[in-house]
Amino acid sequence: MHVETVMIHVRFAPDGTVTEIGERPAAVPAQAWFNLLSLKATGPYQALAGGRGVFRLPRSEIESLKGEVAA
Repeated sequence: MHVETVMIHVRFAPDGTVTEIGERPAAVPAQAWFNLLSLKATGPYQALAGGRGVFRLPRSEIESLKGEVAA
């Protein structure tokens, strides 16, 4: 069985707040989406240079988390 893995890119401001994050539902602020992923995502997060990072998650998990914030 093939599981589609999605990379969610995160960009941080110099003060550590999230300025941009991928796969974010429109009604959810960037920082709130990052906080939710940090708390509930089962996939790894990798910090990158230059104020960036990336989550690697299965598509099904992303859709499930989006459903949580929509409810």
